[in-house]
Amino acid sequence: MTGETEAELTGAEPSRNRRRPKAPIMEIEGRKLKPATLMMGHGYDPTLSEGSLKPPIFLTSTFAFESAAAGKRHFEGVTGLRPGGAEGLVYSRFNGPNQEIAEDRLSVWEEAEDALLFSSGMSAIATTLLALVQPGDVIVHSAPLYAATESLIGRILGRFGVQWLDFPAGATDGEIGAVLEKAKGMGRVALIYLESPANPTNVLVDLEAVVARRDTLFAGGDHQPPIAIDNTFLGPLWHHPLAHGADLVIYSLTKYAGGHSDLVAGGVLGSDALINTIRLMRNTIGTILDPHSAWMLLRSLETLELRMSRAGENAAKVCAWLKDQPQVEKVVYLGFPDNERQADIYRRHCTGAGSTFSLYLKGGEAEAFAFLDALKIAKLAVSLGGTETLASHPAAMTHLSVPAERKKALSIGDNMVRISIGCEDADDLIADFAQALRAMGG
Repeated sequence: MTGETEAELTGAEPSRNRRRPKAPIMEIEGRKLKPATLMMGHGYDPTLSEGSLKPPIFLTSTFAFESAAAGKRHFEGVTGLRPGGAEGLVYSRFNGPNQEIAEDRLSVWEEAEDALLFSSGMSAIATTLLALVQPGDVIVHSAPLYAATESLIGRILGRFGVQWLDFPAGATDGEIGAVLEKAKGMGRVALIYLESPANPTNVLVDLEAVVARRDTLFAGGDHQPPIAIDNTFLGPLWHHPLAHGADLVIYSLTKYAGGHSDLVAGGVLGSDALINTIRLMRNTIGTILDPHSAWMLLRSLETLELRMSRAGENAAKVCAWLKDQPQVEKVVYLGFPDNERQADIYRRHCTGAGSTFSLYLKGGEAEAFAFLDALKIAKLAVSLGGTETLASHPAAMTHLSVPAERKKALSIGDNMVRISIGCEDADDLIADFAQALRAMGG
């Protein structure tokens, strides 16, 4: 033997990792298989792992190469000399079987060309920004964003001369276009970053309008800024941004994808070209998800559709009840948008209303705290998308660091409570909310 692999000798295309089947089954007799079916085995061949029905956890820091030539070829992928990442397993900062299988399955939901896993949602966002944004660039984003994302853009990247402009989540086509045009005059617009629905106000962004305005304003130029969207609140079941023109989809996989409030993870999906760029940054700074959490995520993806469907059904019942209660000022829930603009975006973009919503109570912080402290079934905790119902106070918790005037402008008030409905019995949840509303007094 001269060091060539079997693939090189036969002309066959090498597999990126030996735990993946060479030809994944995506259809049967012309019928395209649904994501819920593919979650049970896509990207994994039991015969390559001693017949284990489920992928083992590969707790190793490094992997043995079949030859020196293979090691060189794999490092050509890791370093970017050859696009697409390593063709085989190298080192756990770069890739691993559990991570790659989970990335394959995550891609299925969005029909993305490729996906990457990260150690948290924020590491996914930070790695993406570091890969795509240069000193002095401009970022345009919707508002509000998750507070840590706003801090990363405004405070951290701001140290390196990065500028930003924003528009409100429910902005009209004209408002979006005006902000993009102004940003174009400030410098190189590196990225358009969206969050829809916005956290924590639950207001939708018109992604299609952003795409149309971007395409018009930057047509024929040397650089067309990619559009990245945080799809944590609705994805991957109720919103598919790539189908509406987004270039990258970002997730806190801690939420619905993980779904059991027992892991922290993030993901980015999109085109091969953009994912390759982000992968190189991930390889450098080491923000990949660990193998055990990736294995747990694989478990969770198998029940994703069931969990999200049940939570969505529960939320519809709970919100229909909440909106008529005398202690409630308003409920911002996608199932009954409060204006035609939001209703139009919802009809065009979404296949479901989700299970996370904003509840505005009559009163202020005292009434909101009384409500939260009285809950018995719902847990007083941040995060969302778990099997259990969670409730929190954004102004005093997740968005505490947002300046008071900005919170006021973005309708993040002291009377706002964010609720993520879980998989409990809907009538039991209504009973819990009823007694908590009574505990507010007045």
